[in-house]
Amino acid sequence: MIPLSVLDLAPITQGSDARQSFRNTLDLAQHTERWGYRRYWLAEHHNMPGIASAATAVVLGYVAQGTSTIRVGAGGIMLPNHSPLVVAEQFGTLASLYPQRIDLGLGRAPGTDQLTARALRRTLNSNPDEFPQDVMELLTYFQDAQPGQRIHAVPGVGLHVPIWILGSSLFGAQVAAALGLPFAFASHFAPAQMHHALQIYRANFRPSSQLDKPYAMLAFNVFAADTDAQARLLATSMQQAFVNLRSGRPGQLPPPLANYAEHLSPQDQAILDDVLSCSAIGSADTVRQELKSFITRTAADEVIVTSGIFDHAARLRSYEIVAQVRDTL
Repeated sequence: MIPLSVLDLAPITQGSDARQSFRNTLDLAQHTERWGYRRYWLAEHHNMPGIASAATAVVLGYVAQGTSTIRVGAGGIMLPNHSPLVVAEQFGTLASLYPQRIDLGLGRAPGTDQLTARALRRTLNSNPDEFPQDVMELLTYFQDAQPGQRIHAVPGVGLHVPIWILGSSLFGAQVAAALGLPFAFASHFAPAQMHHALQIYRANFRPSSQLDKPYAMLAFNVFAADTDAQARLLATSMQQAFVNLRSGRPGQLPPPLANYAEHLSPQDQAILDDVLSCSAIGSADTVRQELKSFITRTAADEVIVTSGIFDHAARLRSYEIVAQVRDTL
């Protein structure tokens, strides 16, 4: 049975606020833990009106405190925004508080626009091409202390927090393969290079102390409901949000809009057709077929499911349906 996990974008819905988003996040984590999901990840985004998880490590602590068995992690931390030592201390703290439950996924994108990136870092002198070196530095902070080592992550040293490399292109696949780390691909919003990235990762993988063979987790959109028609309506919230984002109008997650596709320009429809190529929208039978086909096509070792649904009860139901069909995948 292939493991299923959760990618929560901590949506702030129209008419709501971050406080309610966090309550919904914890409630979803507690439900998906009971339904047998393996891990629960949140991602670092900044200056995004519809995403509440900017202070990712803080939210992860909140989720870990309210759960007991599900793995909790970052999918991911945008490493160019931080020094490796600070990240090691944050996740060393989490791993000390919640042993054997913390994952650290790393990406090289800023998770925001360039103006906001400058506000985060105070400078844009950091070079994304130095990402592999920053990852290797971060790895050393979680290893056992070496004689003569002058800088230690406290807490962090000796905790061997599992590190993942995230990617939406070929670069992350190359880094994950060279360092022998598990790879998570953002196929839920950037599927174009997924197959090529997986090929590179698997063909060039070098075993490491963390991992002896390639392990790929792929993101997949699911909008599940009791009927196909209900699911198609629920999916329009994410569709609106994505078109707004690509049009330079990011906002809070809007409520569903009936017949939304009828009002789209051909250009916007083409964008959505591309983005949603790794998605399942429908009832349990539809979701089962689409998920099974996706796993067969990609040979994914794990699938991390995201459901950008406006109504919290409907989002819970979507994840419940996925859990119910898992045994037949």
